[in-house]
Amino acid sequence: MAKVICVLYDDPETGFPPAYARTTLPTVTHYPDGQTVPSPTAIDFNPGELLGSVSGELGLRSYLESLGHELIVTSSKDGSDSVLEQELHDAEIIISQPFWPAYMTAERMAKAPKLKLIITAGIGSDHTDLEAASKHNITVAEVTYSNSHSVAEHVVMMMLSLVRNYLPSNEWVRKGGWNIADCVSRSYDIEGMHVGTIASGRIGLRVLRLLKPFDVNLHYYDRRRLPLEVEQELGLTYHESVASLTKVCDVVNLQCPLYPETEHMINRASLKDFKKGAYLINTARGKLCERDAIVGALESGQLAGYAGDVWFPQPAPSDHPWRTMPNHGMTPHISGSSLSAQARYAAGTREILECYFENRPIRDEYLIIKDGKLAGVGAKSYGEGNATAGAEKA
Repeated sequence: MAKVICVLYDDPETGFPPAYARTTLPTVTHYPDGQTVPSPTAIDFNPGELLGSVSGELGLRSYLESLGHELIVTSSKDGSDSVLEQELHDAEIIISQPFWPAYMTAERMAKAPKLKLIITAGIGSDHTDLEAASKHNITVAEVTYSNSHSVAEHVVMMMLSLVRNYLPSNEWVRKGGWNIADCVSRSYDIEGMHVGTIASGRIGLRVLRLLKPFDVNLHYYDRRRLPLEVEQELGLTYHESVASLTKVCDVVNLQCPLYPETEHMINRASLKDFKKGAYLINTARGKLCERDAIVGALESGQLAGYAGDVWFPQPAPSDHPWRTMPNHGMTPHISGSSLSAQARYAAGTREILECYFENRPIRDEYLIIKDGKLAGVGAKSYGEGNATAGAEKA
């Protein structure tokens, strides 16, 4: 019997939904690169339900208990008295989401001698110390691509919300006002602007494709240049450095993984390379940006707006300055956890578990660490020695 600990975010404060706004989801079978959506042998949930919170249990309880395994689901993940910490000693599998990450540090792995598998229900494994996982021969997997499009849609929404000054305008309506001049004094068209994405992987490239119809000038930076035919199709301008891109772009989108090389890549010094009055979007990882530098740039006007869906730590404390800084459009890491995305990453988590328990190979697209080394998509996203440590001491 295996003990499985599943760390999920809390249920709605108003209670679990008695009904949902929609009763069906569109059918998606493949992603743009041809990869198929998750394909477990069965699922024990209705797609479109709330699966990512504690009571949703990622739809895993019936399946795991039918095999005789123990499932512990909790939102208590931080500190020595947390449920996660107390149950680690004999856990075989840890599951969490990037929106509510279980920080799997080397210290925690040392306390869990039976730990064999760490799964991210979603995309991103920087909350796990990948080097420690390699040393302990722990397999690390994530449900790659399951919520990439969800995040990309969120990015475009944030860009338009900032540029068009949507959130303050909506607030005037909610307060009973009709303050047109106040609303439009910070409102512009995105048409004709120069928009750049730092990293052009699955999410970054999807953002560029979604923006093409808006008649903007598209730019990107990545360590790996896109094929020429893609650049020509989208009219992309490639930059060989981040500074080269930020000097010319009105809107900058961060889409790169977090590791020591990219930690605080946006800081007081690098923000001086931005066009004055630029907008910055970050749905990748909070620690890509230096916290107080973002606040200062908004207060000085160097940035006209910042919209982020990611923080550090998560959940962010109530006094985190990003909650109260001017001209922001922050959300609590929801971009990749739409009900549509939840159906895919819950199914993908079950697919990984089925492969593990049946001793079948986990597909390469999901693997980060296998047999003590980077594998699958992990070998493309990280490098030996530059994976994060799963906590603030990255």
